[in-house]
Amino acid sequence: MSAGLIVAALLLPPLALFLSEGVTRNFWIAFGLTCLGYLPGVVFAFYVLLKRPAAPRPA
Repeated sequence: MSAGLIVAALLLPPLALFLSEGVTRNFWIAFGLTCLGYLPGVVFAFYVLLKRPAAPRPA
């Protein structure tokens, strides 16, 4: 996870998911949770970003 996604997840959780995945179901869930309360949106965004496997690094 890049530093930019961490900052985006803290400031605007749906933006972080949009930048990492595009408009998916997780984006809309984060959007709804952020509308209901800021903290649930942040927690969900971090959960989704951290559960994804890391991209392989070039040798």
